[in-house]
Amino acid sequence: MVESIHITFKRKFLAGLIVTVPAVITIFVLAGIFRFVDGILGPFFDFFLGERIAGLGFITAVVIIFLIGIVSTNVFGKRILGLVDRIFLKIPVFKSIYNAIKQLVDAFSPDDKSSFKKFVIVEYPRQGAYAFGFLTKECTVHSGKETRLKAVYIPTNNLYLGEIVLLGEESITYTDISIEDGIKIILSGGIAAPSSIVATQGETR
Repeated sequence: MVESIHITFKRKFLAGLIVTVPAVITIFVLAGIFRFVDGILGPFFDFFLGERIAGLGFITAVVIIFLIGIVSTNVFGKRILGLVDRIFLKIPVFKSIYNAIKQLVDAFSPDDKSSFKKFVIVEYPRQGAYAFGFLTKECTVHSGKETRLKAVYIPTNNLYLGEIVLLGEESITYTDISIEDGIKIILSGGIAAPSSIVATQGETR
């Protein structure tokens, strides 16, 4: 009887833990981001208003980011941001970090030409083994004859570290999975992968 209660308690507790932990971690991360952003702009309002208003710095940051988004989508704004971008890329040390982060962020932008093109499946790292990857670019190798190869980024450590392999068209299986869903699959360790994947043709999303 006691053992049965113990097993039931353990099972229910683990079930509750599985449900609770993701929510708690999400809240913790969001709270940390809120405090960090609010702490950057909050002191300015404290100085001018003479009192502490929690969340005002965070709201201001959200509004600023939104306005930058509006500016970046028009021709004049793109020119200004392009100028700022070139200035950042001329600053020693800073340019290396900035450029790496920018390229990583741009990779997830559907409007950027350097972004991931398609979520694919390739036979890697050996025959009979398959891996998910992101099609990134096509290149031509000149060695007496032209060989067209496609670059596929295969994450090996969550999403941020991985390997780039060059493969022929025949070695790539295109899928009906969007880039966003592909990222979810990688970050979840494959848990979010659908039970059935439809192979498609070409690179268009």
